Amino acid sequence: MTARSALRRLSDLANTYFVGLVLLASGVAVVRPSLFTWIAPYISPLLGVIMLGMGLTLQPDDFRRLAEHPRDVEIGALAQWVVMPVAAYALTVALSLPPAVAVGVVLVGAAPGGTASNVMAYLGKGDVALSVAITTVTTLAAPLVMPAWVVLLAGEQLQVGFVDLFVNIVQIVFIPVVFGFGLRLALDAYAPEAADLGLDAFPLVSVVTIVAIVAAVVGLNVDTILGAGAAAVAAVVLHNAIGLGTGYGTGRLTGMSDDRVRTTTFEVGLQNSGLAAALALSFFSPAAALPPALFSVWHNITGPLLASYFSRGEERATHPSPADD
Repeated sequence: MTARSALRRLSDLANTYFVGLVLLASGVAVVRPSLFTWIAPYISPLLGVIMLGMGLTLQPDDFRRLAEHPRDVEIGALAQWVVMPVAAYALTVALSLPPAVAVGVVLVGAAPGGTASNVMAYLGKGDVALSVAITTVTTLAAPLVMPAWVVLLAGEQLQVGFVDLFVNIVQIVFIPVVFGFGLRLALDAYAPEAADLGLDAFPLVSVVTIVAIVAAVVGLNVDTILGAGAAAVAAVVLHNAIGLGTGYGTGRLTGMSDDRVRTTTFEVGLQNSGLAAALALSFFSPAAALPPALFSVWHNITGPLLASYFSRGEERATHPSPADD
């Protein structure tokens, strides 16, 4: 086995057992927090690495798709921008969440789409090109959209302004993504093998990084988990369900094709919770980072389950069994 194939195999294994790794690391963090809490100061740079990897996956064709399919991109992005923040705020009120935990839920709701939605769109027989386009739009717009929602919905609890959040998100998200895109262009032109190697390594790096971030946040919140943890879990589960359900309904009501309905489902329901966790630790408190950490775990359970359900449904529609005839 060559080093390249071994790397690809490790990346595949990391993706396959991602949920198990997150749960295992989180369990260890509850028992031995000190094994992971030292990671906390490095969460923002680590998330920047993930965003750099996302930029590496982008190509000029992805941006051309924005012009080719503007309607569905706009619908998916608007649904995410409106549904998830409003649902987050409503849940904080309905569940009477503690202020710090409430801020964390709002941060998740205001976050852009994450790369998990792209993977789930692929596994669930969705329109991957549309998924990448929506994720790209919401990510690049995050420096403006995310602070606006957070200040509007959690303004009374904030000691940080729009500009501070804007600058931080530009540093964590926008600059790494743009740099990664530029690096991909250069590598494709002058070192295509290096570009392919980077794409092989990116899933493994992302999984390890996300596992480390989630475990660090859990380790910092052991007391909160044992106290307000039940309410935070309820908020995360309901938030994710609202996003997935509304995404599916939005696709149906706007007359999208079946594959794009599935894509919109994932784009609305799966958030960049790593970014929310990084901002929570940078500007608020460890307790505010708890909902994003829980969301990272939960949406990586519901996402694969729903993708599997969609995939089986598509296969039955394409290749009906004799009993269906």
